[in-house]
Amino acid sequence: PRLLSQFFFADERVMQVVAEINGLNAELDPQQYLVLLNQLHLSQVWDNPGPRCDLQSLYVAAGGIPALFQAHLLAILERIMEECIPTQRHSRDYLVKFPEELLVDNLGNHMLFAAECLLAGTFLEVEEADRAQLRPQARNLLCSLELVRTVLREQSLSQPGSYPESVRAVLIQFDRLFAEFELSYVSSLVAVKSPEEIYRQQEIIVLFCETVERALRLGYLTQEMIDGYEPLLMFTIPRLAIISGLLIYPEGPLSLERSPEQMSRVFSPFYNLLKKIRDLLWVLSAEELCLLERSLCAAE
Repeated sequence: PRLLSQFFFADERVMQVVAEINGLNAELDPQQYLVLLNQLHLSQVWDNPGPRCDLQSLYVAAGGIPALFQAHLLAILERIMEECIPTQRHSRDYLVKFPEELLVDNLGNHMLFAAECLLAGTFLEVEEADRAQLRPQARNLLCSLELVRTVLREQSLSQPGSYPESVRAVLIQFDRLFAEFELSYVSSLVAVKSPEEIYRQQEIIVLFCETVERALRLGYLTQEMIDGYEPLLMFTIPRLAIISGLLIYPEGPLSLERSPEQMSRVFSPFYNLLKKIRDLLWVLSAEELCLLERSLCAAE
């Protein structure tokens, strides 16, 4: 049950598979070669279509170093860090800048595979100038990873139930290097959100919360619908939020006094349409507005 023992056996399995790959002729037995690579949980860096890394040339170029990390091993290492250095982990606040589609469970595997690709010189969808800056970070990360594996294996064989200060220091260094590489690599690959865009998204969250509070007060929604995750709310709340943002809270994220560039990307493409909607809403009486909002809560 000890995490260090689990790490030892998972690391043994990785080295066993790597040894089998080293002793295999990929040209004579390509099927077995692919099976072994699959056991290392290698995958394309991103799930979008495009040129894939040549795994065989990558492995050869990397010198057969078993730093092509197995997902199970990385998961155990994450649990060890949570147990050993929970208050000394590097901040991951930067993750809010990433596009939502990148925040997947196996993002760590992608990062380590990307680091391998960078050192091996295998094609990545990164500009050459960015690659030159990322390679030293990738090298430091993978060297730190090898040190972590060595230290944890030794610790698992000597005292598998404790974490001395030397182990903690190695884990803290790896965690910091991993976070720094993750932020740098993703920033070079996609457009990360600016602090302004993050603030605008928070404004939208506040608008939706105030919209729900007002809808409950006026009887448009019930608490039972919210507690029961009524599917209709996926349509009702955004509809009511547009009304609230244009009429009730005109200084909020739907303020049309701003330019489209100053609005959140969620609404900026519809700037002109929102103006037309606001102009139509202004001429409604209180009774007509109530009827409109109740109609927007209907399924039709």
